[in-house]
Amino acid sequence: MKKFYFLLFSLALLSCKSTPSATTEKATQSDSKPLEISYKVKETDVSDFLKYLSSDELEGRETGTKGIEKAAVFLEDYFKKNNIKPYFKTYRDTLTNFQSPSYNIVGVLEGTDPELKKEFVVLSAHYDHIGIEKKQQADVINNGANDDASGVTVVAEMAKYFAETKSNKRSILFVFFAGEEKGLLGSKSLVPKLQKLNFNLYTQVNIEMVGVPMKRDFLAYVTGFDKSNMAEKINQYTGKKTIGFLPKEAEYQLFYRSDNYSFYEAFKKPCQSISTFDFENFDFYHHVSDEFKVMDIPHMTSFIQELLPAVTQIASTPTEEITMK
Repeated sequence: MKKFYFLLFSLALLSCKSTPSATTEKATQSDSKPLEISYKVKETDVSDFLKYLSSDELEGRETGTKGIEKAAVFLEDYFKKNNIKPYFKTYRDTLTNFQSPSYNIVGVLEGTDPELKKEFVVLSAHYDHIGIEKKQQADVINNGANDDASGVTVVAEMAKYFAETKSNKRSILFVFFAGEEKGLLGSKSLVPKLQKLNFNLYTQVNIEMVGVPMKRDFLAYVTGFDKSNMAEKINQYTGKKTIGFLPKEAEYQLFYRSDNYSFYEAFKKPCQSISTFDFENFDFYHHVSDEFKVMDIPHMTSFIQELLPAVTQIASTPTEEITMK
């Protein structure tokens, strides 16, 4: 997640804070039962994927380095293996705003409905991190397991699920962003290219820092909680209190700090990030100890499993149920 701690100073200048309206404090109750998903996410798959993406071999995945190049190849191979097609001529979408060759990795799965497939759902996460620590110390690799190899793992598992089940009536764009840690560069670079193609966006669900659970009565939160009804609809689709409101998210304005914001700014559609990092459950933000060994694999596996009915409904409802407020 892009350096939100720099917001601590700027927050003093803000005159107001975002708070949830009365109509959004409780999840909308579903009129029908949530989808029953027979597909089972495997802990071993989650573990193996995350372990490599956050390994020392990738040297912290800083944009423009050999480490992130290895990550790009890994993600390309994953898409190929799971029959996710490139959205452009190749999976690599070259950043237009970075000095050295750097790439978003972009795949697409066409929707199964002849009309709904013209609309797109974007499922995304950033695969870059901050690279090698410049201070001389025993461990110098910022592995970025939580930030945001965890989010990439979730999106990758969702891609595999949809490729296998063909349960998406809308088309899905799967995006792994580079340059997020440099100032949301990957998403800022991609958005105008999509606009030129008259990209018909329904909604974007961006996954950010979900490697450890919260000790709360909900599983995760969305950034910009009160900007759309995404939280209520996800809860309706899962039949659980999956998404809640986190006051710290509003206080630190996290809606503006990840790649969802580039899409929101361009398309003015519901584009939000889902996270389980709550400022209390993880001490290693932008730290060399953000490693695979501190990730909670059972939590991540159950997190993905719980979201499957929601992302399936998002990709399949006859009308656009997630709307701006």
